[in-house]
Amino acid sequence: MGVENLPRTIWWEDDSVRMVDQSRLPLVGDILVCNLYEGLCTAITSMAVRGAPALGVAAALGIALWVRNQSAGYDTVEAFLAGLDDVADDIVATRPTAVNLAWGAQRMRAVAGAKEDLPLGELKDLLVQEALNIAAEDEQRNRAIGAFGAELLAEGSRLLTHCNAGSLATAYFGTALGVVFAAHEQGKIAHVWVDETRPVLQGARLTAWELILAGVPCSLIADNVAASAMRDGAVDAVIVGADRIAANGDVANKIGTYGLAVLAHEHGIPFYVAAPTSTVDLTMADGTGIVIEERDPREVTGVTVSGTIEAGSAEEARALDILTAQGPHYLGMTKGHEFALSRKGGGYAFDGWFRIAPPDVPVYNPAFDVTPARFVTAIITERGVARPDFGESLSQVCAGSGAIHEL
Repeated sequence: MGVENLPRTIWWEDDSVRMVDQSRLPLVGDILVCNLYEGLCTAITSMAVRGAPALGVAAALGIALWVRNQSAGYDTVEAFLAGLDDVADDIVATRPTAVNLAWGAQRMRAVAGAKEDLPLGELKDLLVQEALNIAAEDEQRNRAIGAFGAELLAEGSRLLTHCNAGSLATAYFGTALGVVFAAHEQGKIAHVWVDETRPVLQGARLTAWELILAGVPCSLIADNVAASAMRDGAVDAVIVGADRIAANGDVANKIGTYGLAVLAHEHGIPFYVAAPTSTVDLTMADGTGIVIEERDPREVTGVTVSGTIEAGSAEEARALDILTAQGPHYLGMTKGHEFALSRKGGGYAFDGWFRIAPPDVPVYNPAFDVTPARFVTAIITERGVARPDFGESLSQVCAGSGAIHEL
């Protein structure tokens, strides 16, 4: 077992975007095919594709979809560029916190603006190629992050991570888990504690699955176990990803990250953030200006399940065939529960949502929180490791110095 067992997350094939549907992992491994950019927007909002670096790639590929499949009616460069701007705005609006969406869209806009003197056909080909370049570069950046981060870890390290900053959060390899994978290949990882990461359970569903595929020793824990594990001396470092990093080093990441940073500080444990420089937003002075996405209350008030039914007899198969003959069949359920059956290959897929909270209970469901820079030990990028003072070190690393800044 090893990193080579990990699937690629999002890619271009036959003028369409293919991606692993992360909303149904790890028990159902569907591949989504998007031919229109609106479909990709739906995949982003539903978190079928998620993770800051992967979203940057998705933004570029989404624009490429429009260029290749939906821009035929824009027969002048001026009209084409205006249409491209509208599409980029739609994609960026899908999730406001992750800066990589805007980064990917802006890089495509910049290429279009710089080459607007080309014939329209050549400009379109150039933009599709730029999206493919962005996807290919993502893996290179992640492997560099892994190499820099592995240098910070001692042999026998016991790490704790939150949410999913693995290969599934990128085009391939991962940021925080990229560090884990690189260090594991060097024989440095003794164990990884995996926070479940309520309410969508990216840790339980995605991170644990990736670590098992890669052969990294790990244990899944409830989020509220982290404090006890630190107190008991079972954690040597915390490593997480990021969705946006302000110029002063404040870090927006999955909700619950801030609490881990405070706990790590209290217990004298290094708290590392791994992210590409595209996640650093030098235009934002600090984290107070970061817009925090609030998501569907149903993520908190219920649980989602997916799976496949294999008929155990001819009678069962006939019954299921009847139910699903006209498409998905929604079972009538009380208490607000939902359950749907549909045909899938030789079996029958089911998707359900089951309420666990009282009906009509008010819900506050922020998807992210902001960790102040004072709790961050270092930020690991593809160009080096930034340490406090982050105002200086991040600007140098983002400028491409590649220097490793020490405390």
